[in-house]
Amino acid sequence: MESTELARVVRAMTRQQVVSKAMQAKISWRQAAVLLGLSERQVRRIHRKMERHGLEGLVDKRHLPRKKRIPAETVSELCRLRRELYRDFSVRHFYEFATERHGLLLSYTKAKTVLQEAGLALKLKGRGKYRRRRERRPMRGMMLHLDGSTHGWIEGLPNHDLMVMLDDATSEIVYARFFEQEGTLPTLDAIKSVLVQHGRFCEFYTDRGSHFCNTTQASKGPDPIQAGTVSRILYALRIKHTWAFSPQARGRSERAFGTIQGRLPQELRLNKIRTYSAANKYLERTFIPDFNLRFSVKPAQPESAFTRVDGVDLDLLVSIHHQRVVRNDNTVFFNKRILQLPAGVDRRHHARCDVTVHEFVNGDLGVSYQERLLLRVAPDGLRKRKIKNYKKSGPPERRFERTSLTAHAP
Repeated sequence: MESTELARVVRAMTRQQVVSKAMQAKISWRQAAVLLGLSERQVRRIHRKMERHGLEGLVDKRHLPRKKRIPAETVSELCRLRRELYRDFSVRHFYEFATERHGLLLSYTKAKTVLQEAGLALKLKGRGKYRRRRERRPMRGMMLHLDGSTHGWIEGLPNHDLMVMLDDATSEIVYARFFEQEGTLPTLDAIKSVLVQHGRFCEFYTDRGSHFCNTTQASKGPDPIQAGTVSRILYALRIKHTWAFSPQARGRSERAFGTIQGRLPQELRLNKIRTYSAANKYLERTFIPDFNLRFSVKPAQPESAFTRVDGVDLDLLVSIHHQRVVRNDNTVFFNKRILQLPAGVDRRHHARCDVTVHEFVNGDLGVSYQERLLLRVAPDGLRKRKIKNYKKSGPPERRFERTSLTAHAP
């Protein structure tokens, strides 16, 4: 008999003798507990086991092997799928595909154990020291996180930035899109998309990137007065802008990016997506709904803090503004390009007027005067569409003459 087995039998016999003496009132139950190194309650529990099963009831059976609940075919198929199709998936991501798409029946814990024993999954270390979490906002739309992540999302293509807007109350993705590089225009595209689809939100939470805020002195934090493009838009909409001063402060969005980086590249490869334009469509149609279904949480209050934005031209507001003065020939020089302003009905010309040149989120250029759009051109330099003239009272033939000039303006 092995030493461990012998120790178990000896311990069972000792318990039997001590409990028997206690039953015969030769010793008290308290003395029996002291002799066995147990509590009185545990000694009485041993007494009941011995009455039912005799000496066998006192033997420790934790060393006995458990019956295998998972068929060997399931374990084999699990390992095969991991090696052949889902080698770069995280364990949780792979488990969802294995059970939902391939019909394997086993628990996540058992699947993870099998993969670790087979060398197909790593055993990670602990998560480090204790940190206190910040409570979520109680309603949707109270705070939105915006951040970008540079990653090799598609194998064989250059790294792109994935811009993601996350709701603090639910961890839902309200916006996500690939860009070559994070910057002002991608930020404006995210803000405009949320304003159109959901409405105005209350607070905007970002890092301290140069496109988010101006920092005159290093290590001094953002300037008290901000005059950048993003700050102008947020001030106009009365949206509070909050900056994070450490990666830990943006832990909620950082954890979301960890999940996205562990799932999205694998799904793009599995679905044979080879371009970022196709990846943007996959994000909108498949990945974001699935992500929100799996990882979003229920807010503390069912109401929404999003409010409609009425009476505001979002195209003009959510754009990069540049101030220019119109030349005598009704042209505006911008970025090595000449923009010819058309003749209008409300005034004969705009020579020597202060106008605003707009860089729209889709790459178009526009010129506005006193919040009225005069011209909009596509990136190739051609006029994208005619701007509707404002009516002015006067002889019909006079209005017809000016309209014809506008229609034939370059």
